[in-house]
Amino acid sequence: MKDFVLIFRLSNSSDTKPSPEQMQERMNWLAGIAAQNKLADKGNTLSPISAKTVKPDNVVTDGPYTEIKEFISGYVIVKADSIDEAVELAKGNPIFKIGGNIEVREVVKRD
Repeated sequence: MKDFVLIFRLSNSSDTKPSPEQMQERMNWLAGIAAQNKLADKGNTLSPISAKTVKPDNVVTDGPYTEIKEFISGYVIVKADSIDEAVELAKGNPIFKIGGNIEVREVVKRD
């Protein structure tokens, strides 16, 4: 099996504080992946406020990627045989109900 990172993106920072019901949905989704023994890393939520971006020539800007409309709100790492299987795991996440999306990328391990 390979590792795939599921990167959660939102366009509205107010969505980073889910309701108790939304949190339960997320936990149920995560528990379903763990029950299949496909959860490699439960990941973390990333702050939309406490962030800086470092660019060439020591240029530092406030916030995460202020040039784009969406920001990365968090991630998890799952185990799957293929990217298509990882995509299927991502499809069950409740982030889509609040207008978010998930980028799925294979983790390339260095020897």
